[in-house]
Amino acid sequence: MTIPKSIVLIIGVVATLFSIALATPGTATFYTNYVPSACYGNTPQGTIIAAASDPLWNNGAICGKTFNVTCTGPTNPVPHPCTGKSIVVKIVDHCPGCGGTLDLSKEAFSTIANPVAGVIKIDYVQTS
Repeated sequence: MTIPKSIVLIIGVVATLFSIALATPGTATFYTNYVPSACYGNTPQGTIIAAASDPLWNNGAICGKTFNVTCTGPTNPVPHPCTGKSIVVKIVDHCPGCGGTLDLSKEAFSTIANPVAGVIKIDYVQTS
């Protein structure tokens, strides 16, 4: 039995809308020194990583979780900082007082926004 293309399209649209509806708004900043980290000590975890702010940290229970992060707009006078891309990052560190919900690696931040902006509005969804 073959599923009609129209049904597949409808399922895809509904799934996309559902995932957008579950996104949590926040802000993101970036950092550049990745080792040591609160979760993994001196073991490097790559460059597509992030640190969690105090409200997300939960005594480190968030370590190793991944999040899909999308830039949604500026928080300052830098116009149109978003690239239109999203990125999945792994939480490897804690950023007490970092000023954002997530503190992204500079490489991750640069994928979704112009680093000149410094701080951006984001939507994020846990993927694991």
